[in-house]
Amino acid sequence: MAPVRRAIDQSVHASVARMTGGLSPAALAEAWFDWAIHAAFSPGKQATLAMKLIRKQMRLAQFAVRTAILRRHAAPCIDPLPQDHRFDDPAWQVWPFNLAYQSFLLTQQWWHNATTEVPGVSRTHENLVAFAARQVLDAVSPSNLPWTNPVVLAETMRTGGASLAAGALNAAEDASRAAEGLRPVGADAFPVGRAMAVSPGKVVFRNRLIELIQYAPTTAEVRPEPVLIVPAWIMKFYILDLSPGNSLVRYLTGQGHTVFMISWRNPGLEDRDLCFEDYRRLGVMAALDAVSAIAPGHRVHAAGYCLGGTLLAIAAAAMSRDGDARLASLTLFAAQLDFTEAGELTLFIGESQISFLESLMRNRGTLDARQMTGAVQILRSNDLIWSRIVRDYLLGRREPMTDLMAWNADSTRLPARMHTEYLRGLFLDNDLAEGRYRADDRSVALTDIRIPIFAVGTEHDHVAPWRSVFKIHLLADTEVTFVLCSGGHNAGIVSEPGHPHRHYRIRTTRVTDRYDDPDAWLARTAPGAGSWWPAWAAWLAERSEPLGLPPAMGAPAAGYAVLGAAPGTYVPEA
Repeated sequence: MAPVRRAIDQSVHASVARMTGGLSPAALAEAWFDWAIHAAFSPGKQATLAMKLIRKQMRLAQFAVRTAILRRHAAPCIDPLPQDHRFDDPAWQVWPFNLAYQSFLLTQQWWHNATTEVPGVSRTHENLVAFAARQVLDAVSPSNLPWTNPVVLAETMRTGGASLAAGALNAAEDASRAAEGLRPVGADAFPVGRAMAVSPGKVVFRNRLIELIQYAPTTAEVRPEPVLIVPAWIMKFYILDLSPGNSLVRYLTGQGHTVFMISWRNPGLEDRDLCFEDYRRLGVMAALDAVSAIAPGHRVHAAGYCLGGTLLAIAAAAMSRDGDARLASLTLFAAQLDFTEAGELTLFIGESQISFLESLMRNRGTLDARQMTGAVQILRSNDLIWSRIVRDYLLGRREPMTDLMAWNADSTRLPARMHTEYLRGLFLDNDLAEGRYRADDRSVALTDIRIPIFAVGTEHDHVAPWRSVFKIHLLADTEVTFVLCSGGHNAGIVSEPGHPHRHYRIRTTRVTDRYDDPDAWLARTAPGAGSWWPAWAAWLAERSEPLGLPPAMGAPAAGYAVLGAAPGTYVPEA
């Protein structure tokens, strides 16, 4: 009977998870009760909040008098946070809209005070309650309501209501396309293999999990050491080969490198039991075997992006443990190895939440990456959700589709077993950083890595916060060159030379150097203008042998014959 009862519980949990988007109501309730009970027994905190409320009401009343009665422009009594651009338009400085947004910001600030620094509340629950309160307030922001947004009202009057009609049509079209599983409007103008992922190359290896692409050289001579790129499998590889003008692959081949890229297969129900170790063996190690056969006698520069970087670091540590010296260097793009400070994504990761997701994945065999994307969008709801609703539905304007937006809409899935191991072993238990992670049934220690490391963090990364990425300095006992660049998790990495308004900081920490914490490193490292790509290319060149003839495409005699043209057959699979 026990298996039957467990099946009933899992079925109920899965049904609820489908309605909540995978969020656990129990986790939210637990956090709320923790906060509410401790707040109820904290009279000092209550008194502080009452005083703050009175002061804020007085500030707002004074502001209202100056702007409404005296009819003159008054300095705001509270400024939005630097990243909050909802009230940038000058129309918000006109009465009564200035009163509306000032009242909202004061309310938002009060609720932040109310949900934080309550004695006795755990840090995890405090962060979750503060986050939930912020989401509720953002949903009712005056910028999101047509009758309190002066920009929307002006546009409605200017067009005689046509903007609202256009917005309604946009909303209907988006709902229809979502119901039919179609990509967003405009994404069809960026077909893979014709507009994106067009760097010439060949598929030289394929197994049930990956295709390996070898890109054609664009220079007469190349560095002997090939570059193997391991992207994350929660996204498709061609973010690093978008359009010709912003393709990292094209840039590297133009700098005289032979580039190999892993293209992960989108898993289905039959792949539900693929584990994290399978991704190391069938992914990184299988690809490395192929690269070593195609470019024999030369070590490999390996680069990993996001989760691909985490996997690559595990592989590099296991190789060093086992005496496998095929890697020349290790590059990590926005990749975390210690998950104790993994940012606001940890709000969605706890025992209750993971158990909930396991029930959801049990029937499907996979987790749809759209749920992962939804979690990231919630973290930046003002930028990725509400601003889009205002623009597309209230103003009736479509933002032009870009290659990066089209790529972002090309979602993938994650095998149930692998995703559970990832969330439990890495995020929840932090096994990798604490020496408990096992590869080939033996412990892996990142301190075994002895090859030089080039690590990139981005200033506005909500997926892999740069201070978390920076912990590589504490985990690897080797030379680390760290780059902090402008942008976020995707736009910061896709930062081609010539891209406007880009900057980065770079500094190398040798094994004998003393440790600087992130803030000290930031203060001591001056920023430079432009893209960080040339700095990485120079770093690779310094650790490579002199130029020579490029290797052949594939190695049929070693079992790596050309199987087809890039971008391959796996990437178009839905």
